[in-house]
Amino acid sequence: MDIAERFPHLPSRLQGLAELSFNLWWSWNPEARELIRMLDIQSYRATQHNPVHMLDILPVEALERAARSPAFLDRYDAVMARFRKDVTDTDGWFTQRFGPSSLPVVYMSAEFGVHVSLPVYAGGLGMLAGDILKESSDLGLPMIGLGLIYTQAYVWQRIREDGWQEDVEQQLDRTHNPLLPVLDEHGEPLRVRVPAFHPPVHVEVWQAAVGRVPLYLMCTDVEGNQPWDRTITQRLYAKDLEQRLRQEIVLGMGGVRVLDALGVSPGALHLNDGHPALAILERLRAVVEEGHAFQEALEKVRSSTIFTTHTPVPAGTDVFPFPLIEKYLDHYFRDAGLDRDRILSLGVNPKDPQAGFNMTVFALRMSRFCNAVSKRHAQVAGEMWSEVRSDDSGATSIEPITNGVHLPTWIEPLRLQPALAERLGEDWKDTQDEPDTWQQVADIPDGTLWRVHNDRKATLLPQIDARARRAWQSGDVPAANMMGFGALLDPYTLTLGFARRFTSYKRPDLILHDMERLQRLLTDPTRPVQIIFTGKAHPADQDGKRLLQKVFRLAKDPACAGRIAFVENYDQHLAKYLVAGVDVWLNNPLPPLEASGTSGMKASVNGVPHLAVLDGWWPEAYDGANGWAIGEDSSADDRTPADADSLYRLLEETIVPLYYERGADNVPHGFVQVMKAAIRTVAPAFNSRRMVKEYCEKLYGPALRL
Repeated sequence: MDIAERFPHLPSRLQGLAELSFNLWWSWNPEARELIRMLDIQSYRATQHNPVHMLDILPVEALERAARSPAFLDRYDAVMARFRKDVTDTDGWFTQRFGPSSLPVVYMSAEFGVHVSLPVYAGGLGMLAGDILKESSDLGLPMIGLGLIYTQAYVWQRIREDGWQEDVEQQLDRTHNPLLPVLDEHGEPLRVRVPAFHPPVHVEVWQAAVGRVPLYLMCTDVEGNQPWDRTITQRLYAKDLEQRLRQEIVLGMGGVRVLDALGVSPGALHLNDGHPALAILERLRAVVEEGHAFQEALEKVRSSTIFTTHTPVPAGTDVFPFPLIEKYLDHYFRDAGLDRDRILSLGVNPKDPQAGFNMTVFALRMSRFCNAVSKRHAQVAGEMWSEVRSDDSGATSIEPITNGVHLPTWIEPLRLQPALAERLGEDWKDTQDEPDTWQQVADIPDGTLWRVHNDRKATLLPQIDARARRAWQSGDVPAANMMGFGALLDPYTLTLGFARRFTSYKRPDLILHDMERLQRLLTDPTRPVQIIFTGKAHPADQDGKRLLQKVFRLAKDPACAGRIAFVENYDQHLAKYLVAGVDVWLNNPLPPLEASGTSGMKASVNGVPHLAVLDGWWPEAYDGANGWAIGEDSSADDRTPADADSLYRLLEETIVPLYYERGADNVPHGFVQVMKAAIRTVAPAFNSRRMVKEYCEKLYGPALRL
């Protein structure tokens, strides 16, 4: 389908809006966002900032009015000129550094968090993948994204009156997703057969445009597949182990077949965590069919495979029983002429050989280049997998490449980005990974930065109210729940934000450890504290659901004075308001289980200081002035009491006084200094530009032999 045909009512003068709306480039370029807002601000808000949906519902009169507006047309012409230059330019940092490359890096991931209008993500893993695609576009890196599209996404969350999370099955309407079907040479939807399934399973392929980077997404919900096979791509991170394996066969092995069908020959294959690791098998099959001996094929595939390991938590690693692997892959091994026993042995964890086929172990052994996502995580992962990475694979050690966040996406665009441009220069994004760029943050007047922050906070709270209102209007929310959803939050109260997946090791209840002490903070008559919690528990995580229930019950408890709130259905849309609108970002996982944790980076670059344990990325960033560190490194069996005491003391003795001590201008100058230090130190070191450049220098360049 020609994109222009998608919106037949679009005036000819504005035909470029069709192309723009289907390329997520608009989402991280403020001028493009403002252009879309100008069409109709209420529709922009009602569609959760989705221009495809907007163009579907806007009346012809509104579009024709825009086509006659000189102000709109001036901005439209400027945005379209910039857009077309950015998405067609073959030059960029990558080409200047390495020269042109005809072989792309294929980035495979189970989830991609590019924008809320494309709900194929669950959390931090997907947010990282989305930021990498955006930065690759900005830098001109030849990259292709490859993943799955889900008919029911991850978890649609509904909180019962007793505080228990219900996992609601909700069929997604893809009508307004920024996706177009990939067509074959006959103009029909491209259908690709996935290996290993009997009877056959086919996928159809959809494409999203992320600036210069194409993102291909596969779906098994197509005619001709058996009913039970159509559900393979129904839900991200299926609970059932067999369904999870089937999903990973489609992602990994099916993904390689899709690349073949598209005529794509990867120069390097980058596996984002272990979910797509079976792509290695299909690559092996192809090399063996070319006539290479098995060991030679192993080395050839390994030489161009890159693996990022993410979590030290055992539950984050997929391990499949050997009989289940054989059920699906035994025929495949025989038909492809692959050494079954040798391949299965590559997935055996020496520390637990009877557990089954470990996808992380397989990926570690079969990847020439492996990285962790922070320096601390590299130490932890190196200890965890020392026996795997020191075998006869010839592989290097696990390289630390600390995560970063895409600053044009995550720095608040309407207030803070203009304030930064005024002080740092209009070209600050071009030099964002250079520390000198950020030194002048210290010269922003305290009053200016404080006003910007208060404006963002005043924008966050209505967003929370609007979510509660929509839930109320749906008729599915008990009246007793409304107070727990944030109706009593106060814009003048010191506000902590906690937005993480609800699971035991992230300890969302650490601040609830001593309720008497917490209640004194919440109900102080002159210097109160309030806390906004949000996040989802995995459907199979009963302990996580109990933690969420504990928080929600307190949110409704009058003894907490309405100063604890829980916001349902945390997503990327809410995240952008939250990381910029709370006063302090709280993160207190149980060390050493936090691999990186990018939410604190997103908050810090917005001037929201990080209050966190020294785990993940925070040990690299914390300097004593740019946030606060909870507790100390400890080998105690139970460090929770000491960490809770440290958290309360930091609030009582440092953070609360710093926030409420105001000058004659009503500005908390001491607190603003911490805000400035957070931006100045975190922004240049923990952005995705620095991260992707590191990938290119350390991993992509060697894999591509550049």
